[in-house]
Amino acid sequence: MDPRNHRLSLKVMRLTRPSFASCQPVVCESQDILGDTLLDVMKQDIRTTEGVERFALSGVLSLPQTFGNIFLGETFTCYICIHNDSEEITTDVQVQTDLQTSAQRLPLGNSSIVSKLGPNESVDEVLHHEVKELGTHILICGVHYVTAQGEKLYFRKFFKFQVLKPLDVKTKFHDVNHGKALLEAQIQNITPAPMYMESVTLEPSQNYDVVDLNIFCGQSDIKELTFGKNSYLSAGDCRQYLYQLTPKATFAVDRKKASVLNVGKLDMVWRTAMGERGRLQTSQLQKMHPLPKELSVIGENIPDVVQIEQPLEVSLRITNNSGKDMSLRLVLSKSKTIGIHWCGTTGKYLGEIENEESLTIKVNILPVRPGLQTIGMLSLTDTKSGKTHKIDEIAQVFVYNTPDSPFPHLSASFK
Repeated sequence: MDPRNHRLSLKVMRLTRPSFASCQPVVCESQDILGDTLLDVMKQDIRTTEGVERFALSGVLSLPQTFGNIFLGETFTCYICIHNDSEEITTDVQVQTDLQTSAQRLPLGNSSIVSKLGPNESVDEVLHHEVKELGTHILICGVHYVTAQGEKLYFRKFFKFQVLKPLDVKTKFHDVNHGKALLEAQIQNITPAPMYMESVTLEPSQNYDVVDLNIFCGQSDIKELTFGKNSYLSAGDCRQYLYQLTPKATFAVDRKKASVLNVGKLDMVWRTAMGERGRLQTSQLQKMHPLPKELSVIGENIPDVVQIEQPLEVSLRITNNSGKDMSLRLVLSKSKTIGIHWCGTTGKYLGEIENEESLTIKVNILPVRPGLQTIGMLSLTDTKSGKTHKIDEIAQVFVYNTPDSPFPHLSASFK
């Protein structure tokens, strides 16, 4: 049947928050021939604001005229209206709405059935759907009904819109001692408008505990974001977030082979200029668990802040991961930065260390330069195989050259 002869009509409108209307002011000098003519015209324009007629942004709100674009993670809301344009009563009116994506076809709610729809009467419905796929989406609306003569009729309409990517997320892992890791997440706003980042959190997997390093205690022990109270991202702006991951005590990894570990998911919530809410969650972030070094050296109980020219005793835990027993000899080398000197005997024999066993030794250091200095530059030689393992960096400490520490809360334990 010709759609123009259908008794019912279908109207679909996307429900979204309005935006501020804009106008294009046209001005001229007061001594020009036009004088104040253009200004008088602009004053009559409903889009202009009284007193600031030459300002392009209006105080009037404007509804979108088309479906437009929607961003991944936002909620698509539409209003569907079925109206009886005829002078006859129609019965058994059924409306079925589906959303077709490139991967699947999703029914939006249950099919609405109206037993009777009289002349000039309407039936409407509001549908919501959280968008979880990129690309072209097609809203398919089908209407079944029965005419007064008992004829069963059907028609449908299609509405196409695009789902775009709002954020570009890049992640990077940094391994630290004792199985800990730092996750660096770079988030960029790739929409054409500014947004407010309501929250960016890391939901860890069951194997890890997480510490959010983007929060600190300000005055009166009130927690604050490192980005300040107004967490806005303009179009094209980037922001970096940092999280510390610590493996749980029950978490065990096969140390003899590399494996991929599930770390967690990044959860991002934002709002647009008019307050519309969006939310995205990444897939499970994974990091490669590297094979352990044949010989690892970890510093224990090393303070963060030390005073210059004050000797310090540090503990080093040496672990044998080579798969065989070792007989070790320690050689202390001169630091490249000459900021920290070793104190003590070099070429010292440490004795036997079995496979997968650890040995703790104590050595003395002397900081001689202020600033951030590196403890390292030592070598361990296995006298059985003749292989030498060089350790360039064990830890970093901040050296200050005044009696009063600039960071008393860090150096209190050392004093």
